[in-house]
Amino acid sequence: MSSRRSRSRQSGVSRITDDQINDLVSKLQQLLPELRERHSDKVSAAKVLQETCNYIRNLHREVDDLSERLSELLATTDTSSAQAAIIRSLLM
Repeated sequence: MSSRRSRSRQSGVSRITDDQINDLVSKLQQLLPELRERHSDKVSAAKVLQETCNYIRNLHREVDDLSERLSELLATTDTSSAQAAIIRSLLM
């Protein structure tokens, strides 16, 4: 038995089963636009995890870009206007 397994059993942590992992990977695959349509195709867990990381990175980039665009828009807007208040609320 590996030391990692023995430590988890000693600490009382329950092990996640292979079925649970497969179920979680399947659910994750359904959340990813790139893999959602390939539900009938067999996609490896490694591919799902890799695509998940890529997707999250892309979402972070999009959020950063949108925040930057909103900041630039706010800089060119009358700060007392209703539009400025909406932009500020989006940036928070």
